Amino acid sequence: VQLQASGGGLVQAEGSLKLSCAASGSRFRFNAMGWYRQAPGTERELVATIHEIGRTVYADSVKGRFTISRDNAKNTVYLLMDSLKLEDTAVYYCKATPWSGVSIWGQGTQVTVSS
Repeated sequence: VQLQASGGGLVQAEGSLKLSCAASGSRFRFNAMGWYRQAPGTERELVATIHEIGRTVYADSVKGRFTISRDNAKNTVYLLMDSLKLEDTAVYYCKATPWSGVSIWGQGTQVTVSS
């Protein structure tokens, strides 16, 4: 099973980006799928998660600006990021947690917000 993240890039402050992360090679059902981020010199932190039944959790710093969604049929999770700020600059990682077994991490995708 692999998670393939895409959609990162360079964007101006107040702009938008949409990240995608698809699980390939698996028929697993994932209980939770989510996004984390890590800026240079900092710990990796939760951005948002979404459970199979739709329950979502957001970091306070992104509430009202980011929207997480998923397509269970495609085992894909999305992160729509609006009103981006300089402090959103980081490497974003997706994570998928199956109903049984260990969590899987995708490779990171760089998001850079410029002024």
